[in-house]
Parts: sequence; C-alpha cells; structure tokens
Amino acid sequence: MNEKNDLTQGSVGKNLLLFALPYLLACFMQTFYGMADLFVVGMYNGSQTTTAVSIGSQVMHMLTVIIVGFAMGTTVRIGRGVGARDEEAVSRTVGASIVFFAGFAVVMTVLLLLCTGGIARVMLTPAEALDETKIYLAICFAGIPFITAYNIISSIFRGVGDSRRPMVFVGVACVVNIALDFVFIGGCGMGAAGAALGTVCGQAVSVAVSLVMMRRHDLGIRVRRQDIRAGKEVTAQILKVGAPIAMQDGLIQVAFIVITVIANSRGLVVSAAVGIVEKLIGFMFLVPSAFLSAISAITAQNMGAHKEERARRSLYYGLAITVGWGCLCALYNQFLPHTLVGAFTRDAAVLAAGCEYLRSYAFDCVFAAVHFCFSGYFCGDQKSMVSFIHNITAILLVRIPGAWFASVYFPDSLYPMGWAAPLGSLLSALICIGFYLYYERRRHLRQQT
Repeated sequence: MNEKNDLTQGSVGKNLLLFALPYLLACFMQTFYGMADLFVVGMYNGSQTTTAVSIGSQVMHMLTVIIVGFAMGTTVRIGRGVGARDEEAVSRTVGASIVFFAGFAVVMTVLLLLCTGGIARVMLTPAEALDETKIYLAICFAGIPFITAYNIISSIFRGVGDSRRPMVFVGVACVVNIALDFVFIGGCGMGAAGAALGTVCGQAVSVAVSLVMMRRHDLGIRVRRQDIRAGKEVTAQILKVGAPIAMQDGLIQVAFIVITVIANSRGLVVSAAVGIVEKLIGFMFLVPSAFLSAISAITAQNMGAHKEERARRSLYYGLAITVGWGCLCALYNQFLPHTLVGAFTRDAAVLAAGCEYLRSYAFDCVFAAVHFCFSGYFCGDQKSMVSFIHNITAILLVRIPGAWFASVYFPDSLYPMGWAAPLGSLLSALICIGFYLYYERRRHLRQQT
C-alpha cells in the first residue's frame, strides 16, 4: 500500500484538513463550471435556451449525486481494505466496481435516452424551451459513461486517501468545459446543444487524464485480470454502503424540486428569491460536504485498521470545524443578507423576499453541519443506512410539510418557510446523535464482556 496517503497514521486533524481542502476546491469548481454554462448561454441566447439549460442541469445534477452516492460504496470498501493492509480485498473491490459501474452506465444511458421526452415533460418544461431541453438532455445522457467513469476513478483515489488528484480531474473538466462553451455557444451558435456538448467533452477529457494518472502514479493497488469480475459478495458490500447514500441523495434532490414547486406557486418574486437563496446555501454547504467525504475516508481506513478512536476523533474535529463555519454563516446572514442576495438581483421585491428567506434558512448551515459529519462517520463505518433513515425522516416529516405549511399559513413572508430546512436538519442531527450514542453504548458493553 502507498504510505503517502495512509490516513491511519499521523495527526488526525491534519489528515482531515489535507483531505477535505482539495475536495472542497473540487466541489467549488464543479459548482462554478455548472454556473458557467448558464452564464455563457445567457450572453448569446434568449430565455428559452437559458430555461432549457437550467432545467436540464437540474436533471443532470440529480443523476450525478446518485452516481456519487453509489461510488461512495467503492470509496469506503477500498478505504477499509487499505486500513487493514488487505491488498487482495482492495483489488477485488476495484475489479467488481469496474464491472458494476460499466453495466450501470450502459443501462442508464439506454434507459434515459429512451425517456428523454418524458423527463422533459415531467419537469413541466415550458413549451418554448421543450425542444432545446430534450436536445440538451439527450447529449448529456449520452455522456453518462464519462460521468460514471470519472466518479468511480475519483472514488478509487479517495479510497486510498488521495483527494488531490480528483481535484485535478475536476479542474481539467472545468477548463475544457468553459473554453468549449464559448466555442460551441458563442462561435458556432449551438445554444443548449453546445452547452451540453461542452460539458460532455470536458468530462471525457477529464476521464482520459485520470486514466493516464492511474497508470503513471503508484496507488499501491495491483488489479489482476481475474479481479475484474462481478463478484456477488464484493458487489453486495459496495451496494450495502452506496445504495442507501444514492437513494438519500436522490430523495433530497426530489425534496428540493418539490420545495421549488411550492415556491413557484407563490408567484414570480417568491420563485426568484427562493432560487437565489438555494444557490447561496449550496455554496455554504460546500464546506460540510467536503468534510463528510473526508470523515468517511478517514473513518473507513481507521476502522479497517481497528483504530476506532482515530475515526471518532476525525468526527469530533469535523464537527468543530463545520459547526463553527455554520455559526459564522448564520450570524453573517442575520445582519448582512442583502450583500449576498443583492449580488444576484436588482429587483427590490426579490431582494427583500430573499433576505427574509436567507435569515431563517441560514441556520441550516449549523444543524446540517452536524448530520453531514455524522453521515460521513456512519458511511465510513459501513452504517450508511443511518444516513438514509435520518434524511428520509426529515424530508417526509419536516422539510416538505414544513415548507407547505408555511406557504399556506404565512403567505406574506418567506421567513417562516425558511425554517423548514433548519428544523429538518435539527431532526436529522438528533437522530444521528441518538444512533451514535446507541452504537457507542454497544461498543462499551462489548469491551466489558
């Protein structure tokens, strides 16, 4: 195994930061080049093209987070093998992942291409933007093999403790995508099709670069031909971790869409304000999201090495950092929300509504930080079903009904509706703490016997 990326040795806090910061930068670049498509389209095209890219990118984001969720199973299984110094288990995990995700990519590509028109209609795409939305989706769906390949390769690197090279892969995709946006959209006048083609080409180049890096840099993994097979036991272990995460992330995206629909029903001003605040919260959530990934990788390796105390310390460090960040975000947005919302709109009504919504929604940065860190810990300990349970419970009991209740009983203000997300995250955090204390109590009982 490669000692350079060994997360079972040295300072836990240092390992956590060195892993999380490249992942944070990678998340930022992904968010940035996703917004770049809309920016370039807006420069050269009308509202129908912008709408097509906006709706299409929502669908692709949902699909991407589901793929990332499944790939987390590979990261955790590799991490545990690395921690246990079990090279054979790591090789078999990589081989099974290649077979499973190759099949997954083929099936999803064919299925989604057949359903392109239906998906565009389910998204309630305006008639004027329907044709371009279908073209955008069709091109992006054809690129699913590249999205899948990028994420599985990145999951392998993160599993062995390397989050820096996946950052490079995203950087390559970002540069290529933005450059081709100007070529295809500005130079060739291809509209939404150009935006989709630029995205797919960027991902394809990123995959090529990642494959070259895998060949040139020693990851400490030796995958033999006989390892590349659909081993039922190994695949089941990958899905045991990855499937609940994929389901939870998919349902979270559905919840966001439902809340957006609720906001849209309240008129153009509310719709615009909620859309702006969701983008701002997305940026603030990049920090806890990065630490979720870091904690899961560190926990996986240390649990595999039977160093449970180091895994728990990574959780505690992560909680301290992300909750501190969340408190800073919440405090800032109580006094200066207009400095953020105002960067996206000059409409006084949208600005006022957005500031109301952000003041309450910003508290989600505090509570979400707690359940993000616990989710990373539980995933690394192969208990990802806990993450699914707390998320689906919060979505069904608080987030969606809370947003609906606030929209019906407080139609003149977005401040009450903004509390639906923080209260949902508070419930998630309490559930996570409850599970953690339960598992800790069981651990102590085992030690006593």
